[in-house]
Amino acid sequence: MSIAFRLRSQPRPAPNRGRLRWYGPGLLWMVSSVGSGSVLFTPRIGARYGYELLWLALIVTVLMWIMIREAGRFSVATGRTLLDGFRAVPGPSGWAIWVIFIPQLVAGVVTIAGIAALVGSALMVGLPGDQAMYASVVILGSGALVLAGRYQGVERITSVLALVLVGAAITAAASTVSGDIMTGLVPGVPDDVDLYFVLPWVGFILAGAVGVMWFSYWVAARGFGGAVDQPSSASDEAGGEKGADREEQLGRVRGWTRMMSRTAAVGVIGGGLVIVSFLVLGAELLAPQGRIPNGVDVARDLTALLSELWGTFGEVLLLTCVVVALWGTIFANQDGWARTYADATRLIIGRRPDDQPGRSAQPVAGDWADRLHRHPRRVYRTYVAVSMTLAPLVLFLLVRDPVQILSVGGIIAAAHTPVVVGLTLYVNRRLPAQVRPSLASQAALGGAGLFFGAFAVVYLLSLFGLRIGQ
Repeated sequence: MSIAFRLRSQPRPAPNRGRLRWYGPGLLWMVSSVGSGSVLFTPRIGARYGYELLWLALIVTVLMWIMIREAGRFSVATGRTLLDGFRAVPGPSGWAIWVIFIPQLVAGVVTIAGIAALVGSALMVGLPGDQAMYASVVILGSGALVLAGRYQGVERITSVLALVLVGAAITAAASTVSGDIMTGLVPGVPDDVDLYFVLPWVGFILAGAVGVMWFSYWVAARGFGGAVDQPSSASDEAGGEKGADREEQLGRVRGWTRMMSRTAAVGVIGGGLVIVSFLVLGAELLAPQGRIPNGVDVARDLTALLSELWGTFGEVLLLTCVVVALWGTIFANQDGWARTYADATRLIIGRRPDDQPGRSAQPVAGDWADRLHRHPRRVYRTYVAVSMTLAPLVLFLLVRDPVQILSVGGIIAAAHTPVVVGLTLYVNRRLPAQVRPSLASQAALGGAGLFFGAFAVVYLLSLFGLRIGQ
């Protein structure tokens, strides 16, 4: 059963209570930011460009906070996931769901294959055996545990080691950073900028397009907020029992919205600190050697991030934390993407009775669609087995280079973000006036969409063989 199906059964604590329930996930999100964007692409950027693109990382970090805050706002105000809300977008039935579903189906396969390739690259540095063997075991083993629903214990261990890696990166960066970092605060473009080197990094900084939507899932799954209806009459607005109840509800929703915004800020600030730390390590330790992590042996180059400072201990620490933390990322991605795909399938195939009043409860596609609705767990498990396990395994065996594989995933994430932003802006503008984002918030979200839209244009031009910045 997907997260969306469980959201209505969750308790709804008062917005001034249980702050740890809000800030705790923000801290966990910071830890989860130790993914391919931090460990792989950020040191590569630092190694090639030093601090010249620090300003870009800071801008993306701020924009990410705006995007996940607005995604959470919809769920707080409606009690529904953002993907569920996209059905209200005018046009052909389900088109907005398809626009989300197809690119993310590709992104999920690519990302899992690439992270497994990176884990395999790290394991073969310190253990006998080759990358293919280790990566295959990682993909198949994690897929089996997700299907069995018994990976939570392993996930806790990976979260702890990810936190250790965060602490090690921040400590190492603090001990090596130089005054040159201040030059990176001034926006500028390197003379030899390669947009196809930079683009995957931008797409993977912090959450990416799918991470924005998953934050909406987290908010909805815990039942924070709830549907806020438009006033049915002038008397409701003026006073009376119904009006008082509605004002009380609006007050709770506003409180939850403020708390949700702070949660997003905690995660983004922490994740941004991790990104900056890895950028510092790349600029201070790899750049002087002219060493840019690349290829199947990419993990061997990454070990220099800590071995230069702490010797063999630093090398072992980095490899151990990278392997375990990224393996935990694979668990989370296999589960999260499969839930998203299952929800998208449910929304595309048919509608529940409460979706459109007056229409039949029968799904639009007939009996087989009705079976899909009655057995959502089977749909989820099918996506885990096929799309999140077998397909990434095949892709890895065909390519094997983690940089090459993950670069495709990063480009998709960067190009898909403005689509998610545009749809979010539309559904949020249709919220009741009392919980609708302010004009300033709408403008900020629109600005984020335009920013990532520029990268989307670069990607589209690349499809026609055009190269910019090379």
